[in-house]
Amino acid sequence: MKLVKNETQEVNRAYLTGERPLFNEKNLQVVDTIFGEGESPLKECSNIELEQSMFQWKYPLWYSKHVKAEDCTWFEMARAGVWYTDDLEVNNALIQAPKNFRRCHNLSLTNVAMTNAAETLWSCDGVTMDHVVAKGDYFAMNSANMKITDLQLDGNYSFDGAKNVEIHNSKLLSKDAFWNTENVTVYDSFISGEYLGWNAKNLTLINCTIESLQGMCYIENLVMKNCTLLNTTLAFEYSTVDVEVNGKIDSVMNPAGGIIRADEIGELIMEKDKINPANTQIICPKVVSISDCACL
Repeated sequence: MKLVKNETQEVNRAYLTGERPLFNEKNLQVVDTIFGEGESPLKECSNIELEQSMFQWKYPLWYSKHVKAEDCTWFEMARAGVWYTDDLEVNNALIQAPKNFRRCHNLSLTNVAMTNAAETLWSCDGVTMDHVVAKGDYFAMNSANMKITDLQLDGNYSFDGAKNVEIHNSKLLSKDAFWNTENVTVYDSFISGEYLGWNAKNLTLINCTIESLQGMCYIENLVMKNCTLLNTTLAFEYSTVDVEVNGKIDSVMNPAGGIIRADEIGELIMEKDKINPANTQIICPKVVSISDCACL
């Protein structure tokens, strides 16, 4: 991001405390500065460049615009740190504080570690993430238009309600990931967690390895290409599917319709009082057991 500089002033090696010490400031370069106790130090600011600076208290960046933060640290008490802020670039940061990044637009995170990412990245629009590590539940709820590469996430209920999300080369340890989502595509990633993707629309998984109890159920238009399912049971219930799995699926239960391709299915459950088995085509040379199936 390029900052539009106009008579830029520098704050260097300062220790700032109290309420709103740099309120509504513009065109600032802030270097080696500590924002100590005192809320909202950079509220309603614009065109700010932060370098090697530290936030130790609550609400550091609210209602701000055009901000670049390089090598900065958010300490645990810097909670609810960045809300309602647009055009923000954060590089090489360590963030201890929860509830960060809410209702932001045009947000870029690169080489960022979020050690307590609970309830972080909510309702943001236009998010780019590269080499981000995050730990915490309810990550990225209701965010939209996200492009993500190399995310390492440890936290349940992630991406609930998210829309237009593209994820590459990531590892997600996340129960109930991608619930209520729309237009999510995941490439070359590992996902482990129960109840993956319920109530989603247009969920696509390409070259992924997945481990999930009752995963990928209640989905409208689930697409899987060249995927591997490990210890994945009771999959695809009431989902419309176009699925291509390498190797075995431990069990499949009541898909709503479409096509399933696999080398082996351990148990195929097709309850004709709940779904029409004829709506789903099964292409599989080995089905170990079939339960309550009217036809294939």
